[in-house]
Amino acid sequence: MRTPGEGTSGGGASAYRFGAWRGSLRLRLTAVFGLMFFVAAAAVLIVTMVLVDNSMRYALDLAFPGSYGFDPKLPSSVQQYLAQQQASEPATQRVILASMQGNLLLKGGLAVIAVGLVATTAGWLVAGRLLRPLSMISSNAERIAGRTLHRRIDLQAHPGEVKTLADSFDSMLDRLDQAFAGQSRFISNAAHELKTPIAVNRTLVEVAMNRRDAPVEVQRLGENLLAVSERHERLIDALLTLARAEDSLTELLPLDVADLARSVLTASAAEAERLEVTLEAQLDPAVAIGDPVLLEQVVRNLVDNAVRYNRPGGVVTVRTGRGPYGAQVAVGNTGPVIAEHEIPVLFAPFRRLIDRVGSARGSGLGLSIVRAVAQAHGGEATAAPRPGGGLEVRVLLPADGPNARPPHRR
Repeated sequence: MRTPGEGTSGGGASAYRFGAWRGSLRLRLTAVFGLMFFVAAAAVLIVTMVLVDNSMRYALDLAFPGSYGFDPKLPSSVQQYLAQQQASEPATQRVILASMQGNLLLKGGLAVIAVGLVATTAGWLVAGRLLRPLSMISSNAERIAGRTLHRRIDLQAHPGEVKTLADSFDSMLDRLDQAFAGQSRFISNAAHELKTPIAVNRTLVEVAMNRRDAPVEVQRLGENLLAVSERHERLIDALLTLARAEDSLTELLPLDVADLARSVLTASAAEAERLEVTLEAQLDPAVAIGDPVLLEQVVRNLVDNAVRYNRPGGVVTVRTGRGPYGAQVAVGNTGPVIAEHEIPVLFAPFRRLIDRVGSARGSGLGLSIVRAVAQAHGGEATAAPRPGGGLEVRVLLPADGPNARPPHRR
């Protein structure tokens, strides 16, 4: 399976840079400025050549009248010389005109090219100066989108179109910030209101089950109710994790994904042994910057899914390491056969991998949480079926954190 950007570190980066230059507004403005100057300069040069040609023809007509009044008293040799001069005047005029035109075209063309290069360079600098506020807006918008909605562009510039654009963007951020804040408050309140009655119900069921005179039917009913309550609690926790992953990250720390995977494998060893699943790990250092709690939840969801949706005697492989653009973790299992076209569906909320064989275990949010957390960190989560059955999910995390530019994807 190819991770985003894997195998294209040279060509992909070059294509990305070429695409960025090709779509650069500054480059296009400079090209327009330069083209307009060369067209205007060529027109001026042509008009100049026409005017100079007319002026030279007028001057040559005055210098070479074309006819001489011969004095019969002049010696015959002089008269013969004047006749030869009169006959050669048209050729002389043509030579003078051709020399003038060639000289003007050569030196004028060189002057146009030299001044055009200077003008194009000046156009590049002027375009950069004019577009600097837009670059500031773009960079600030990227930082705001990557980290938090509490920051604003607050462009300090004279009133104009760019200032209006920045102020409008700030107004939109205000409304988005209020909307996300309201959503976070609603999620927190809803979680509290949902978990409190579930905890109360769990306590009442446990008290009823622990009574000395509780019949066997009550014991069985209590076990079923406790299992349902536990599933509801896991669903609420998964929804909270998904909502937090899709919101802005608040705690970013340097960490090693290999340490997180090692901790998760230790906690999952008992469950894997109970289900007769073998855990295999190759944990190479994978340093990244992110939220430790959310990233540990990512690894935990991947390992839990790989263990839960496996076959007896199956294997779960966990590998961490350094990828082309950052840290990566890959978790695979030997579960049921999965078709390639079913992969995108697995990342949708409330879609379970094992639904096709009739099991209702899990909340169906595991891979949705994995992808949401990866994207919140500026990375990506991909999956591919394994030969013979099973799935391998790979998570790529930029080494420089969520604000790093994502790798070019073809």
